[in-house]
Amino acid sequence: MKTLAFYKTHALVPEIREGLPEREWMNATPERYAYRCLPLSIANSLGWEVLLPCGVEAEWNGGRETEDLRVEIDEERWRDRRLASSHFGNGILTFQVAYVVRTDAATGLLVRGVPNRPKDGIAPLEGFVETDWLPFTFTMNWQFTRPGKVAFDKDEPFCFLTPLGQHELTEYRPQIRALASHPSLEAAYAHWSQERSAFNERLLQEDPDTVRQAWQKWYTKGRSSDGRELGERHLTKVRLAAPAVMDDALDPEDRCLLPGQEE
Repeated sequence: MKTLAFYKTHALVPEIREGLPEREWMNATPERYAYRCLPLSIANSLGWEVLLPCGVEAEWNGGRETEDLRVEIDEERWRDRRLASSHFGNGILTFQVAYVVRTDAATGLLVRGVPNRPKDGIAPLEGFVETDWLPFTFTMNWQFTRPGKVAFDKDEPFCFLTPLGQHELTEYRPQIRALASHPSLEAAYAHWSQERSAFNERLLQEDPDTVRQAWQKWYTKGRSSDGRELGERHLTKVRLAAPAVMDDALDPEDRCLLPGQEE
């Protein structure tokens, strides 16, 4: 079993849940057709979401100083925890994750915004944290894309955490090659291209059987265009485990101060 442990720095911390596949904008597409894009749906669930415990409103006037970004937090108890603040300037809104995280050796966390969940006027910044050794917390940051006001709602995910074996990436040696150098792959691609073009042409001509089929579903089924099954470990959905709350996390007396809050 892989290690992903969230150690609370205080009794009052944001909730963490497994990534959910649904998106409001995907639900709003005709017949929810956006979910037909399996890579999109799978990406939605490849990590854990950190949820806002209360509403946060931020307004940036376009200036570069920290005071040029105003932050309002709905609940008093979360203001004391510095849930959100202007820390870096340049229109950057900083959220406290409030956990010390531990992962297995040579595994860290990709810290980013929730995939495929755009927010008007502000964009998530990404970071990679070496949580296999780090003994302190980290933050999640968002940068305004223009002066204005944005609101984050209670229970809205503001951070998305995905474990990543960073050292494995250094072992890759990317290559750019001619498709003709892989004859079987070239043939499979040619067949797919021909079949897809023919299918789209039949759609334009409103062929009844093709219209009823609507889309070809090859990738969804893990098959090539000639019907052969290719993906032995093909994913059609992902549901990660929800964090288990251990007995030692329930102690109401546990208390640890955030940096700058020493008594």
